[in-house]
Amino acid sequence: MSSPRILVVDDEADLRELLEITFIKMGLDIDSTDTLSGARAYLERQSYAMVLTDMRLPDGLGIELVREVTAAHRNTPIAVITAFGSADNAVAALKAGAFDYLSKPVRLDQLRRMVQSALRLNETGTPSLKSDAAPQPTPALRLIGESAAMRDVRAQIVRLARSMAPVAITGESGTGKELAARDIHAQSARADKPFVAVNCGAIPESLMEAEFFGYRKGAFTGANDDRDGFFQAANGGTLLLDEVADLPLAMQVKLLRAIQERRVRKVGATSEEPVDVRLVSATHQNLAECVERGKFRQDLYYRLNVIELHLPPLRDRRDDIGLLAAGILARFVPPGEQVSISPEAMEALCSHGFPGNVRELENILERALAFANSGSLQPSDLGLRFGAPAGTASATISATASANGSSAAPGFASLATAVAESAPPVAHTPTVPPAPRPYSAYESDDASYAPPGRAGFAGAGDTSMATTNSQAGADQGALTLPLNLPEHLDSVERRIILQALARTGFNRTQAAELLGISFRQLRYRMQRLEISEPE
Repeated sequence: MSSPRILVVDDEADLRELLEITFIKMGLDIDSTDTLSGARAYLERQSYAMVLTDMRLPDGLGIELVREVTAAHRNTPIAVITAFGSADNAVAALKAGAFDYLSKPVRLDQLRRMVQSALRLNETGTPSLKSDAAPQPTPALRLIGESAAMRDVRAQIVRLARSMAPVAITGESGTGKELAARDIHAQSARADKPFVAVNCGAIPESLMEAEFFGYRKGAFTGANDDRDGFFQAANGGTLLLDEVADLPLAMQVKLLRAIQERRVRKVGATSEEPVDVRLVSATHQNLAECVERGKFRQDLYYRLNVIELHLPPLRDRRDDIGLLAAGILARFVPPGEQVSISPEAMEALCSHGFPGNVRELENILERALAFANSGSLQPSDLGLRFGAPAGTASATISATASANGSSAAPGFASLATAVAESAPPVAHTPTVPPAPRPYSAYESDDASYAPPGRAGFAGAGDTSMATTNSQAGADQGALTLPLNLPEHLDSVERRIILQALARTGFNRTQAAELLGISFRQLRYRMQRLEISEPE
């Protein structure tokens, strides 16, 4: 059986010789050339396990070859060699379809790892994307759904799995961003290596460097042994930076260096060590807006957001609700039991707004199983008190404003949201808590979700702000406003946070997830509002 063959394209004779020696020692066959035209001639008569090209060549740019190989030889990984510090060229090459990149001066250990990844990629037998037909995903995918949106997501995942380029996964809370990251890893050449998921919002800022890069014994009080960080734990595999927008700026600088140099220094160490990880980031926030506000570094944004994968909300793929519900029930129902969803209950689910997306669907069905008195779930078992279809909330608010003889000024919807949420909570059965809903949904401008009391300017039970002056109401429908808006909003926020903490037994991590905010944000709010754990 012949050895894998690699094509090297570089106009520096010394570097070509170094690469040839390295590859021959690895048991590989080599073809090399110093021009784009020579590379094209080789590709016309020979197939390669990998192509490695410099970015600057005498008769053109290496990125031209990247585009050509990506278009005509989709099963051939191509990597580029960039000049030291040319981060923009590396990002451009990755966006054009490059498998990976090397920076000059070339490190042989990094070169060997990259080639081994490319060879593993060829061995996985990922489907060819040459045909005009949509690529068929492998059966191991975890993302359920047959809607057009989900078929498109799965097709993108197949393509992304063939590259080492950083991927930024975006989407609302509960859409399955971590599952998508695991799918990318499972279908890549790194599938047999570690997958490490890190919630960036749940790590105290003082411990971030040690958690990400590791530390040496004696580096600080309590460092009794050497310890690897997330980068070392994911070496050779994939590192998921979940809620990456919550990283503090100081840590963003250190992370940027680790990405660019592919080397990290443990806390207390004097030298760096190489790491080989593929980075996947995820967030429900708009990173571009975070950059504009100065909350997120622009250079780090461009390094992480080389390729973007967007996951659609559940309300945009309602055809998948039946499949998702069946899969969720299969996990929750004990072996030997059979539970179905009645047509009326399925209709109620399909008309629900789902601000919490698939995660909310899981919570609704888990609660329904606890309520159900038979083997068929009924609408009453679902408890969809807040299940207004898309558009209901905004329509109701607008109708209220029109009835009062006024138009909604800018910020009206946000103010109405805050006022409505100050209503006392709806009574629930004590033994079965209601399905968690992300707090971010309350604060968003998306009118597809109607929290308690939003069906009008104020909730039915809101006595503090919804009290209407009868005379004024007869004249112009004016509302009695609070004497001190900041204090009132603080009281609303304090009540919501206390409810979340009570529901989770004062577990702040779970409460933060319940509210759709980061652990750090919850801790800050608790300090500001002077909320402490009861003795």
